[in-house]
Amino acid sequence: MVLYEKMSAETSLAKAQLVIRRIIASRDDRFSLVTQIAIELGGEIIEEILKPGHDLNSVDVAKRYKTSRTPIREALMLLEKEGLVDVPPRRRPRVMVLDQTTIAEIYRTRATLLELVALDVANRASDEAIAGLAAQWRTMKSASDAGDLRAYLWANIEFHDLNLIASGNQTAKRIVESLLLRTIQLRRRSLAAPGRMATSLEDHRLLVKAYDNRDSNLAAALIRSNHINALKNIQRQTADG
Repeated sequence: MVLYEKMSAETSLAKAQLVIRRIIASRDDRFSLVTQIAIELGGEIIEEILKPGHDLNSVDVAKRYKTSRTPIREALMLLEKEGLVDVPPRRRPRVMVLDQTTIAEIYRTRATLLELVALDVANRASDEAIAGLAAQWRTMKSASDAGDLRAYLWANIEFHDLNLIASGNQTAKRIVESLLLRTIQLRRRSLAAPGRMATSLEDHRLLVKAYDNRDSNLAAALIRSNHINALKNIQRQTADG
């Protein structure tokens, strides 16, 4: 029997950096010191090595990268566009802190968009694409069975990447991907709650089954319910904290 090896913090950070690299490259495929700094700092923000509200002193960051403050400021501006950094006027940049109103808006927007995506997958996706989602669900199950939050989170992100591709809805795909970096920390926070990973896994099993049955209405309802429940879970955590 092959023993399951949990995902390390280093591997999770590398995955976060790859996602940022992909998103930045979709806007500008030139690679530079600015993009490298944005990728590394962004990964640390997503992994909460740099916590929400953390000051990003451009002088200190410039010393870290042995460069001037100009590429640091440009990198922080890139991350501001992706919703990871707040650069207020005449004040020091900091890691973005999402308020409850913004979190609710993000989840409600994703839920609405992904309902459309689910309808398109159920109605239009190939059998091969749905089989790919089923295979990815099994990867999620392995992580869930092992209690591996990091691996489950990234398997979940990959599932929804495949889901977007299977839908063929390029407009929805672009909008959902524009919100991706804002949601990873929130998804981790939601999935860390007791029992939430198992609930998420079951929701995705039922979603794949609905796709298999070409039941578009059920698929849309399931994906909306999953997001609304995740939002409620985050709101409860905030209230308890």
